[in-house]
Amino acid sequence: MEIKRNILLNPGPATTTNSVKYSQVVPDICPREREFSAIMARIRKDLVKIVKGDEDYTSILFTGSGTAVMDAVISSVVPPGKKIAIVNNGAYGERMVKIARAYRIPFVEIAFKWGTMPDLEKMEKTLKKDRAIDCLAMVHHETTTGMLNPLKEAGVVAARNDVVFIVDTISSFAGIPIDIKNRGIDFIFSTSNKCIQGMAGISFVICRRKALDSIQDYPPRSFYLNLYQQYDYFEKCGQMRFTPPVQVVYALRQAIKEYFEEGVDNRYERYTKSWQALRKGLREMGFTFLLKENEESHILTTVIEPDNPNYDFETMHDLLYKRGFTIYPGKIGKKGTFRLANMGAIDRKDINNFLHALKEVLFEMKVKLS
Repeated sequence: MEIKRNILLNPGPATTTNSVKYSQVVPDICPREREFSAIMARIRKDLVKIVKGDEDYTSILFTGSGTAVMDAVISSVVPPGKKIAIVNNGAYGERMVKIARAYRIPFVEIAFKWGTMPDLEKMEKTLKKDRAIDCLAMVHHETTTGMLNPLKEAGVVAARNDVVFIVDTISSFAGIPIDIKNRGIDFIFSTSNKCIQGMAGISFVICRRKALDSIQDYPPRSFYLNLYQQYDYFEKCGQMRFTPPVQVVYALRQAIKEYFEEGVDNRYERYTKSWQALRKGLREMGFTFLLKENEESHILTTVIEPDNPNYDFETMHDLLYKRGFTIYPGKIGKKGTFRLANMGAIDRKDINNFLHALKEVLFEMKVKLS
């Protein structure tokens, strides 16, 4: 069976290999069978391995999108009577703020203008000023803009102030090398449908066991998304508490296999070469960018929309979509931008084909950039 290959330049779900797609075609199985439990056990160990964790770390799977697992961590990890400090320099930092507010969890928002690098001194002062803060949460790759936040430095700040360090790696896990131990991270979370190149439907948390053990007696704020209860059920029964997305689990197993076959350095190099080709091609066409080159993640680029009366994002989107390329709108308030992600099973050749298609579309729209 031939499957049409689309190039997804949106920030997830990402383009997948045919082998990941085909891996979902399996005999029906009850997810309570030992055979299926063994698959999930292997996945849990491999997820820890991807971020260079050892026996001091474990992982927990949930059914749901990245926001589901963000919800699980925020609602489960903050102790009663304590606060969480949240770095907000984009829509996904803001989403953590919204989750804390929804659960009525006391929080301190360390806010920065979107597209601005977080100020470590401000983070340090915030934690020192309020000793009721027990956790510091930050997005690693803020896909609102494509900015890569200072993970190593923020980890030092968290350790120096003896707070739990929580990191959203939804759009960087398996795309950017991460060492969970050396970065002092207690909890990171991600999802199956971005840089790991699987299908949407599974999210997961990787955590330091001591930090996880410390939350076991916290009163649950959520029934479905309680982190420790999900972990405890895995440990006792080898299963999710509630029905998993069976076929998506098989796809994730295949995606992880392909990740290890490619290798962490090779994947990051492939992403980097695609990003370099994308940025170079756009710049030569006359586009400009929101961020400086050294601020970008090598995974996503925010492009400033051209000041041209013939330009219209929806028209450009639709013409590119007909050619097999999906692009994504921007999120920077009134500032006109669009975003191009180069995560997933794509390479520099795909990027060059996209750039060729974009030139055709701009010509068709009568948009001149220079």
